[in-house]
Amino acid sequence: MMEKNKMRLVVIGNGMAGIRTVEELLKMSANEYDITVFGAEPQPNYNRILLSPVLSGEMKFQDTVLNDWSWYQENNITLHVGKRVSKIDRQRCQVETEDGLIAPYDRLLIATGSNPIMLPVPGINLPGVLAYRSIADVQEMLSMTGIGRRAVVIGGGLLGLEAANGLLMRGMQVAVVHLCDWPMERQLDKVGGGLLKEALEKRGMKFYLARQTEAILGETAVAGLRFVDGEEIAADLIVMSAGIRPDIALAKSAGIHCERGIVVSDTMQTFDPKIYSVGECVQHRGQTYGLVAPLFEQAKVAANHLARYGRMRYEGSSVSAKLKVTGIDLFSAGNFNAEPGDEELLLQDSARGVYKKLVLRDNKLRGAVMYGDTVDGPWYFQMMRDGTDITQLREHILFGQMHLGDSGHGGAASVANMPDSTEICGCNGVCKGTIVNAIIEKKLFTIDEVRAHTKASASCGSCTGLVESILANTLGGDYSAKSSKKAICACTESAHQDVPAAIRELGAKTIPELMRALEWKTVDGCHVCRPALNYYLMTAWPGVYQDDSRSRFINERVHANIQKDGTYSVIPRIWGGVTSPAELRAIAEIAERHKVPTVHITGGQRIGLYGISKENLPKMWAELVEAGFVSGHAYGKSLRTVKTCVGSEWCRFGTQDSTGLGIRVEKMTWGSWTPHKFKIAVSGCPRNCAEATIKDFGIVCVDSGYEIHVGGNGGIKVRVTDFLCKVGTEEEVLEYCGAFMQLYREQAHYMDRTAPWIERVGLAYVKQHIVDDATGRAELYVRFLESQRHSQNDPWKERANGIDAHEYTALASIA
Repeated sequence: MMEKNKMRLVVIGNGMAGIRTVEELLKMSANEYDITVFGAEPQPNYNRILLSPVLSGEMKFQDTVLNDWSWYQENNITLHVGKRVSKIDRQRCQVETEDGLIAPYDRLLIATGSNPIMLPVPGINLPGVLAYRSIADVQEMLSMTGIGRRAVVIGGGLLGLEAANGLLMRGMQVAVVHLCDWPMERQLDKVGGGLLKEALEKRGMKFYLARQTEAILGETAVAGLRFVDGEEIAADLIVMSAGIRPDIALAKSAGIHCERGIVVSDTMQTFDPKIYSVGECVQHRGQTYGLVAPLFEQAKVAANHLARYGRMRYEGSSVSAKLKVTGIDLFSAGNFNAEPGDEELLLQDSARGVYKKLVLRDNKLRGAVMYGDTVDGPWYFQMMRDGTDITQLREHILFGQMHLGDSGHGGAASVANMPDSTEICGCNGVCKGTIVNAIIEKKLFTIDEVRAHTKASASCGSCTGLVESILANTLGGDYSAKSSKKAICACTESAHQDVPAAIRELGAKTIPELMRALEWKTVDGCHVCRPALNYYLMTAWPGVYQDDSRSRFINERVHANIQKDGTYSVIPRIWGGVTSPAELRAIAEIAERHKVPTVHITGGQRIGLYGISKENLPKMWAELVEAGFVSGHAYGKSLRTVKTCVGSEWCRFGTQDSTGLGIRVEKMTWGSWTPHKFKIAVSGCPRNCAEATIKDFGIVCVDSGYEIHVGGNGGIKVRVTDFLCKVGTEEEVLEYCGAFMQLYREQAHYMDRTAPWIERVGLAYVKQHIVDDATGRAELYVRFLESQRHSQNDPWKERANGIDAHEYTALASIA
C-alpha cells in the first residue's frame, strides 16, 4: 500500500543499470518513493558480466545474482518479473504491460537495455541459432553442448570471443567468423589482435577472418553456414554476437525523442522531464555505451536527481576493455590507433608474449593496448582520465609502475598468474584470494566496495593498481573503474577537488556551513569527510578558522601515537637530528621518573618514549617543554622529520653544511599541517647518507649548490624522488621548500602523499608552478610563511597548560 506523500517511481527494466539506480537512490533518499520495477525476464537482477563464466562452467547462475528476491521485499519494492511493459501513457503518467497491468508514476525510469543484432540472412530463424545476451540464452546453449559437436560464433568482438571460449571449454569444436581482419578490432590494434588470435588458436579455436555470412544452412535445424564466396562450414549451433542495438521501441512509441538511443541530458532526463533513462538504451552527447562502468556512472547521476539533490552531471565516460578468458591477459583503453599529431611508444617481447602500445599527444596519454602483461592497465587508464603530463615518465612509462617499487609484486607478469596466497595489501595483510572471493560472493564492482569489504588498498593506497587489476581480471573490463571525480565519501557527491573551490567561492568558514552549502546528506558527516573538511578549511583560512579537534583522528586529537596495548608514544622534536648531552640527560631523567618501558632511537633521528598512559601525557609533556623540547608531530599529517647527515662540518666527502641547512629547514616547516605526513632530508653530498631521494622533499648538496628532489616515498612502496631543479643558495632552498609544500597543501587531495599526487598531476605541472613561475613561487612561499605564523604553536605546551584536559582524563570506573 502506497504511503501518503510518497512519490511513485516506476522502473522499466530489472537489469544492472536500472537496479543500480534504485540502489543509489535508496542510499541517498530511502523514503522518497514507492518503487515499482518491471522486468521482462523471470529472474531477479543478475550480473550479465558473469554470463561467460557460467557458460564455461566456472560459475553457477546463483553466483551471478546481485539482488535476490528478499532484497526487493526488504526495501519495499514491488517487483513484477516476466512482465513486459508495452505502453507508456505520458498524459496519464502511467505504464501498461502486455497483459493489461497498469502502474501510475510520478517519475519514470527507462532501463530497457539493448537487443542483439541478428543478421538478416536466410535461415536466421532456424532452431539452433541463438543470441548471447541473457541467462536464458546461456541455458539454451548449454543444452546443445557436447563433446564433438560443432559451434560457430558470428562476431569476433569481446562478447563473441567469451562465448566461443565458453563453448570450447564445454568440449565443442568452435569456429569464429568475423568481418574484420583481426578479432576485437574495437579494443585491439592489428598486432595485439594477431597475438590474441594465435593464443586462442593454440587452444583449438578456429578463425574465419574477413569473411561475410551469406546464409545459414539447414532444413529443420542448423546444419552450417555459407559465406558470400561460396565456402560452407558445418555447425550444430550458431551464436550471433554481431553487436547490439539500444532497445528504444517502447520509448519511441511514447513519443520520447530518440536517435540511435533514447536521448538524455547530463542529468539523465529525457525530452520529458518526468522520465529518466539509463543504460544501454541511452544516447548521451551522441554516444551509446555497452559496458557496465559507464552505466553505473549514469545510475549515480540519475539517482542524485531523482533524490532531488540536483548536483551531479554525467559528462560521458572513458572506458577500458578486458577479455574474460582464463589465462589470456589483454587490456585496452582510449584512442589506441594513432592519428596525425600522435606519437606511439611500443614494447614487444615475442618470447614472453608481451606487447604494449601507448598513444600520446602533447605528452598526454590518449590510448593504450596491452597484451600478455596488463597489470599496469589501471595506472595508464587513470593517467588518461586525469590528463597527466608524462614528460618526465617517457623513458620508463612502458615498463609500468615497477620502476617506482611495488612491494615485491614486480615479478608477476599479471595478477591472473598470481596464486591466491599472494599478499596484495601489505598494510592490512589481504591476499589475492580474499579479494577475488569477496568480489564474487559480495557482488562487488568498484574499488571502494572492495576496500569496504576487505580493507585492501584502504591504508597507504600503494596497492590500488593491483586491486583494480584483480577487479578487471575477475569481472572483465566492465568493472567500475575509479572516476577522476570521485566523491569524498558516501555522505556527499562532492569530490575532493570540489571542496577547496567551494570554500573560496562561497566563503565558508565552518564545517557545518560548508556542509550546508554543498548539500551534505548527513548532518554530522563521518570519519572520512570530517577530517578532510577540517583540513581544507584550515588551509584556506590560516589564523581565521579554528581547528576542530573532534574532526581529527585519535592520534592527532591527543597529539600522540596510540600503540597496540592502548598506551601512547612520545617523540620530541630533535632539530635536524642534532642533540646535546644536556638534552639527552633531560630525556633520560624524564624517562626514569615516568618509568618508561622502552626508549628507542627512531629512523628519523629522534628518541621515542613508548608505553605512556593517556592521562600521563600532559605531565610528561610539561617536563619536556621545560627542558626545551617541542612536539615532534610523529602522530600527524604534518611535517614529521628533517633528516640530515653531518655534512661538511665533519665528513671528508661533505660539500655543504647539510646539518645546519636541515635545522634551518625544520625550524621553518615544523608545525605545518599537510594532506598526509611529510618528510624532508638533507644529504651533504651525492652519497646521500640521509636518504634524501626517498623523501617528500629532498636536498642533495653538491659543490656548486643544492639539488632539489620531490615526491619520494619509503615504507611499503618505495618511490625514488623526481629531480626538480638545482639552486645556488640556502635561501633559495628555503623558498623552494616552502613553495612546494604550499602547492602540495593547496592542490593535493586530503590523504594524498606527495608521490601519488605528483604521479596524478605530473612533474611538469609542479615544475611549471615552482621552477618556471618565479612570481608564483614567491607568492606560494609568502602564503606558506603566513600559514606558519599561525601554526607554530607547540601543542604539547598548550595541553600541559590545560587545553583539552578532558581528552586526558581517565573514565571513572564503576564498582
